[in-house]
Amino acid sequence: MRDFEDKVVAITGAASGIGRALALDLAGRGSRLAVADLDETGLAETVLRAKRRGVEVTSRRLDVADRDSVHSWADEVVADHGRVNVIVNNAGVALGATVEAMAYSDLEWLMGINFGGVVSGTKAFLPHLKATGEGHIVNISSIFGLIGIPSQSAYNAAKFAVRGFTESLRLELDLERCGVSATAIHPGGIKTNIARNARIDDSVRRVGGVDALETQRDFEKMFITTPEKAAAQIIRAVQLNKRRALVGPDAHVFNLMAHLPPGVYQRLVARGARRSIKDRAIEARAR
Repeated sequence: MRDFEDKVVAITGAASGIGRALALDLAGRGSRLAVADLDETGLAETVLRAKRRGVEVTSRRLDVADRDSVHSWADEVVADHGRVNVIVNNAGVALGATVEAMAYSDLEWLMGINFGGVVSGTKAFLPHLKATGEGHIVNISSIFGLIGIPSQSAYNAAKFAVRGFTESLRLELDLERCGVSATAIHPGGIKTNIARNARIDDSVRRVGGVDALETQRDFEKMFITTPEKAAAQIIRAVQLNKRRALVGPDAHVFNLMAHLPPGVYQRLVARGARRSIKDRAIEARAR
């Protein structure tokens, strides 16, 4: 799919960040949009800005963890637009917690959105995409779908699952030759609100005398890729029919780390985490 003009693109998590940037970029390319999110205020702003670019836009408040709602939305998109060509399963949340302290309820919340939403979005839209004879499924994983990170076990699990699910899906679609393809996207540090809006368990709020939430906010300052740049790279990945796309220069660094033996890359990650804790402790004592 090299041309997006008059194509119908459905996007979850479209109220902000990568989802909104994708909607606006695609609107500029002449795509018709169906956007969804739980954040109705942010979603309304996305719709307003996309419509200013002269394209048809429909929207729906949607909890992607609600399987029945995702399936009904897919049917609604086709009823409203006549077809659908692309689904971008982008909605996601974050959680910081050690494995030992992590609540099952928090784990289930994250997995229901970050992985369950991808599964439901894929299964709900796939028959409609096949009906067009030309379609693409875009599933947003993460650099945390490439390597493990302390306090991110739930997020790692979901994003590794998205990666494996999408790679298996792509092979099935290749075998079927049905005109539909799939790409797993691995963004690095993107300037969005996902980290700031994360659930942070007390088990990682203070580590080694350091406020981990404050450290996380400092880490956000290192995010170097804008949502707009990320959206352009994702669209290009679809045009090139890539199986996996790394978004942002840091994603390429993490991918190189993932190709190292686990004992090597994990020691590097642990060393970096210890250095961060030590630096923050020094700063705290100096205040």
